This record gives sequence, structure tokens and C-alpha cells, in this order.
Amino acid sequence: MAEASGSPHRSLYKLVGSQPWKEAFRQGCLERMRNSRDRLLNKYRQAGSTMSGGAQNTLLVQEVMEEEWNALQSAKSWSGALAQLEEPTDLAVLEEIQQELIDQEQSIISEYEKSLQFDEKCLSIMLAEWEANALICPVCTKYNLRIANGVMLCQCGLCIPSHSPELTEQKLRACLEDNVNEHSVRCPHTPEFSVMEGIEEKPSLLMSCLACDTWTVIL
Repeated sequence: MAEASGSPHRSLYKLVGSQPWKEAFRQGCLERMRNSRDRLLNKYRQAGSTMSGGAQNTLLVQEVMEEEWNALQSAKSWSGALAQLEEPTDLAVLEEIQQELIDQEQSIISEYEKSLQFDEKCLSIMLAEWEANALICPVCTKYNLRIANGVMLCQCGLCIPSHSPELTEQKLRACLEDNVNEHSVRCPHTPEFSVMEGIEEKPSLLMSCLACDTWTVIL
């Protein structure tokens, strides 16, 4: 005897086998993982050397799937139908989506590690340039920095009257290296330098880092 068109088994088959259900959950999970990049990288940094490969050590996949599943259940268009799902039926679909999320998570981490390697290389180059005879301007990183009568000068337009008349290139070099090295202990990213203009005070040389959201007045 044929099953009635409205039977629970037929509804479940249509739901699980339908592309809209799979794509709705899949796309929601992938988008949620992309939007959770900062959260993922924070977990990755906290895990440190204890993090190793393998699905059992994924950082955010389970959370993302649970969050998206709850969101899908609360949606009026899916709430009633999803309640009918049974483990043997939907397991293959969930495992397929889980593997996609694992691959995406690893891709985000790999991209982050490559950016760290690039920043480390940039930092090494910057420190090597500072150790050369000429002092490179930390703001433009192109021209040599000069100090005349306590004023920092560069072809890029940098002009900062020093708060210390005894400032020399050697003292400034040591100050820059100390601050960069101190920052590198806490954060692997390369800091940037800029001029902070004061309304009543002299302009100052500022070191800042968007990655760790810190800033330091150098001079």
C-alpha cells in the first residue's frame, strides 16, 4: 500500500533530500564561520602550542554548527520540519557540512599564520635597516631621518621638535628598537608609526598597532 502524500516519512524524505534545506544550513554555517574569524583566531592564539591537527581539535566548528542549527530551528519556515529529523537520516548531511567547516577553519588559520610570517619578515627588515649606519624614518620607512638641534626631520615632511634637547640619532634608534622589541613580545604584528599633532603641545611620534589595539608615545 502506497504511503499518503502527507505522511511523516514522506515529509522527512523530502526535507532531508531537498537541496534548499541542505543549502540553507550549509550557507548559514559557512557565513557564520567567516563572520567569526576574530573569535576563531582568539581561540587559536589562546590554544598556542597545544593546538594540533585533526577534526577532534577543531576550535569553532561545533559551536558554529550548534548556533546555526538553533537559528534555523527558530526560523518559522524551518522550525516545524526540522523537528522531524532523525539522527540516522541527517547524519551524512551534517558530517558533510562539518567537513566543509573544518576545511574553512583550517584555511582561516593558515592565512593567519602566513600573515604572521610576513609580519615577522617585515619586522626583521625594519630592525636591520635601523641597525645600518643611516637611521630610516619610522613614519615613511623610505628616507633617512636626521636630527638637527633636537628636531627630527625627514624628506617625507616629518618635522617633530624633540621634548629633549639632548636627543641624538643613537638615542632615538635605541628608543625605537626598545619599543618595537617590547611590542613584539606581546604581539607578532608589525607596529606602525605616525605623528600625533597636539593643539597646545608639540607634535609627538606615536607607535600603534591595529592588531592588538595598542599605542605608545615614543617622543
